[in-house]
Amino acid sequence: MSKIVFDNVRKVFDAGLCVLNGVNLKIEKGESHIILGQSGGGKSVLIRCLLGILELTDGDIVVDGISVKDPDRWKEYMKKFSILFQGNALFDSMTILQNVKFAASQINKSKDAVNEIAKEKLHAVGLEDGVFGLYPAEISGGMQKRAALARAISLEPEVLVFDEPTSGLDPITGGVICNLLKDTVQSLGVTAITITHDLRVAEFLADRVSLLNKGVMVWTGHADDMRGCGNEFVENFYKASNVILRK
Repeated sequence: MSKIVFDNVRKVFDAGLCVLNGVNLKIEKGESHIILGQSGGGKSVLIRCLLGILELTDGDIVVDGISVKDPDRWKEYMKKFSILFQGNALFDSMTILQNVKFAASQINKSKDAVNEIAKEKLHAVGLEDGVFGLYPAEISGGMQKRAALARAISLEPEVLVFDEPTSGLDPITGGVICNLLKDTVQSLGVTAITITHDLRVAEFLADRVSLLNKGVMVWTGHADDMRGCGNEFVENFYKASNVILRK
C-alpha cells in the first residue's frame, strides 16, 4: 500500500495552457480515492503526471517518499502502479491469457509461475477457462474489462489506477464491474485512485472524493458530504449529475 502526496502540482503545456494549477492532495495508504470533475477539467492530465507520462511544470508528486522527479529511483517508483485503462488497451493480436501473461512476465517469475499467475488472476475476476484462448474482439465489453483488470492486478501493484472504469458499458454491466473493482481493492488491500465524471461510481467506490475544476482541487471529503457542503461548484456538480445518493 502507498501514501501519495500531490504537492502544488502545476502542468502548463507549450501553448501556455495551464491545465493543473497548484493541485494539493494527500491519499492515504489503502484508501479508495475518487477524482471527480467535468471533461477537460484536468483529471486525466493529473493521472498522467502521477504515472510519469507527463513531466511536471512545477511542484512534486511523492509516493512513499519517492518523488516522480527522482531519476535514481524511477523504476522503484513505477513498480508501485498498475492501471485499468478506459479503453482496456488489450492487445488485439494476443489471446486473453496471453494478454495477462505478458503483464505477469514483467515481475521476474518463471514461465510456469507466470502461466499460473495469469490463470489465477483471470479466475479472480470471474473469467472461466473457456475464455482464455479467445481474442479481445471475440468477447463482450464487460469481459474485456475483466481481462484488463486481471492484467492490471497480475503486476502485483501497490496502487491501482482506474480510468473511467464504467465508460462505454451499459448500466447493468457497469454495476457488475463496480462491484468487482470494489471487491478487488478490498481483497488486495491496495491504494486505489479512480478518475470519473460519474457521481454514482464515486459514491459506490470511494472512501473519499476530490473534485477538480479548471486545474484546481476545489473540495475533498466523503461522497455523502457533498450535499450541503457550502461549496458552490460542488453543489452545482452534484445537482447537475441528477443523482440521489443512497447509502
